Amino acid sequence: MSRKMVILTEGHSNPHTAKTACSVIRYRRDEVLAVLDSTRAGEDCSGALGVPPGVSFIATLDEAPGANTLLIGIAPPGGKIPDTWRKIVLSAIERGMDVVSGLHDFISEDEQFSSAARHQEVQLVDVRKTDLTTIARRPGFREGCFRVHTVGHDCSVGKMVSAIEITNGLKARGHDAKFLATGQTGIMVEGDGYPMDRVIADFVSGATERLVLENEQHDILVVEGQGSLVHPSYSAVTLGILHGALPHALVLCFEVGREGITGVEHIAIPPLPRIIEINEMMAGLCHPCPVVAVAMNGRRIEPGDAEEHRRQVEEELQLPVADIFRDGPERIIDAVEQARQRWLAGGSAD
Repeated sequence: MSRKMVILTEGHSNPHTAKTACSVIRYRRDEVLAVLDSTRAGEDCSGALGVPPGVSFIATLDEAPGANTLLIGIAPPGGKIPDTWRKIVLSAIERGMDVVSGLHDFISEDEQFSSAARHQEVQLVDVRKTDLTTIARRPGFREGCFRVHTVGHDCSVGKMVSAIEITNGLKARGHDAKFLATGQTGIMVEGDGYPMDRVIADFVSGATERLVLENEQHDILVVEGQGSLVHPSYSAVTLGILHGALPHALVLCFEVGREGITGVEHIAIPPLPRIIEINEMMAGLCHPCPVVAVAMNGRRIEPGDAEEHRRQVEEELQLPVADIFRDGPERIIDAVEQARQRWLAGGSAD
């Protein structure tokens, strides 16, 4: 079945909370009919969500009669569905629409939703639902498979978008590249992957290893990062992915103006050189794994200020820096290609 989606963001239409909606609109545009937020009905989504124009907010499902899927478009802390949304979700089910969710609260295990879904013979899809219990065994990956991994100085700084943009850019240059999704939004965009923040801690590296093994036929794998090694809440999954993927090169993602760690703002984010040092040390378990480029998220500052900051960071780190949201990923793709050539020639991306 071809998906024709209405994305639900009711009362939460901002780029941070509704990052799932933003990415699905950006990368699966032809499947999105509208975004449901009655507080912004009639507006184009570009203003509130920062996505390309052409998708509008609607007030009710009546305004999208061709829709067959309701997609939960937010990723709130704790991953719970807002109580005020239950009526909307039930209305969608009663209309014969499937419901797709990436929240930690599983809609398929909600008695009211599941009973209505059985009656209407529709699907409740929980993207985060997994029972993976795979332990990493280090069997060795295919020798010609070059792995790039996006890491961050904090959570929600653009690791997934950077990974997708790098993958798409590599494909455009003729490379056999594949994006490996490790979070709910990435899975919704790519159509496959594993939700690592729902995997039991002992099995995160094993699940990541399995994801790589399932895709090692590709020449380049771009592995989506989660959280940050310096984030006290999410560093466990960050490290598990890092050790499971055993990347050859890292791309560091950061947001301009972010000073405190998200959710624990009293803890300062370390300087970028220290972030690089920490990531390279933890990634270098089996072979050298340098940071080869930096993806800057300058969405909070004006274009002129962003370009000046980009140049300053480039000078400080002596690495190529790209403001992907404004300028595209070309500088980073150049760096990835060069790192791969070094690796092919001498066994290291350094």
